[in-house]
Amino acid sequence: MSTQRLLAPTLRSTSAATLAVSGYVHAQLYVDQYRFIHVIGTLFLLQASVSFALAALLLAGISPLPLRAAAAAAGVALGALAGFTASRTVAMFGFSEHGLQPAPQALLSLLAETGTLLLLAIWQVTVIRQHRARLPARRPTWDRATTRTPSS
Repeated sequence: MSTQRLLAPTLRSTSAATLAVSGYVHAQLYVDQYRFIHVIGTLFLLQASVSFALAALLLAGISPLPLRAAAAAAGVALGALAGFTASRTVAMFGFSEHGLQPAPQALLSLLAETGTLLLLAIWQVTVIRQHRARLPARRPTWDRATTRTPSS
């Protein structure tokens, strides 16, 4: 098996791992502190659950399921990053935090979600390139208006 053929499954598996790490961090924060915070606690539990489910779907490998799960995983990661930013700027549902608190979970979550997005983007580019490489080469079509025909 060539390196190119191993790249897509490796990126898919690594994306699933970073997504699972993000889910674990959110589950840990829910259990330790956030389950008592109205709305926010429920959102942390939801994010953790969806992250674990999507990580499992990414690992399933039955086409086109991983591609669809990747799109949802990107949405989850973007949503988590948006929630992180909002909780530190404008507050969400009356809840706000400052800096990278709680430490180290805030930093780990940021790294995992950013890594998930980067790995998913690279994986998608790899899949598209591999698909295009499998397509037969197309011959150029000539524009009839610019081609000369021999005069009779």
